[in-house]
Amino acid sequence: MPGRLQNARSVAKRFAMSTPDLSALAVFVILWIGYSWITDRARLFDRVSLTRAMSSQRAVWIRNAMHRDLRMIDTQIMAGLQNGTAFFASTSLLALGSCFALLGATEQVFAIFNDLPEVFRGSRAGFELKVGGLAIIFGYAFFKFGWSYRLFNYCTILLGAMPMSGDIHKDPAGADLAADKVIRMNILAAKHFNMGLRAIFLSIGYLGWFVSPYLCIAKNVSIIIVLVRRQFYSEARLAILENLD
Repeated sequence: MPGRLQNARSVAKRFAMSTPDLSALAVFVILWIGYSWITDRARLFDRVSLTRAMSSQRAVWIRNAMHRDLRMIDTQIMAGLQNGTAFFASTSLLALGSCFALLGATEQVFAIFNDLPEVFRGSRAGFELKVGGLAIIFGYAFFKFGWSYRLFNYCTILLGAMPMSGDIHKDPAGADLAADKVIRMNILAAKHFNMGLRAIFLSIGYLGWFVSPYLCIAKNVSIIIVLVRRQFYSEARLAILENLD
């Protein structure tokens, strides 16, 4: 029994994280959750986000498509959305595989880190935990992109199920319901795409943790500042929302 207790303590000590590391991880999670909440559900100083503005434009697009006789341009737009989502899904899967490859080469990587200045040093177990966390981020991104791709596929089917413009007068309520289905599905697909893209962006800040927890915090704060600016103060937002604030 004392031997098992000692082994448990040694394992716990091996995987123990320092206070700066725990702080870096906490800041990373808080920034991720906070930014997601501000972008998707709240306003910043009474300014709506670019993401929510684009949701309104998606509704306008589908409403206009409902009154077009030929919807080839709409199917091309949908195909472009699917292709972009597939690209990021493939990229996330490759990055996930790279993380597992990195775990298999821990000895070589750790030997390189030991030759670097003190700020680069840490335990092997800590390095493996950080790589594992990075793999979780890329895995999360892959599933979000994969589900987004599937939802865009559903959206394409729903778009094809909308009545033709000449038949709308036969059942206006049914036509509106069909358009609402496409709009909701399109917005939901875009939401999951944005969640996956957010994970990719924040993974760049997470990489700073391999150097120093303080660099990780600095990089994540910088990335969030850039993303908030793009969502609430960018020229792209002004091009869409200038008259809606």
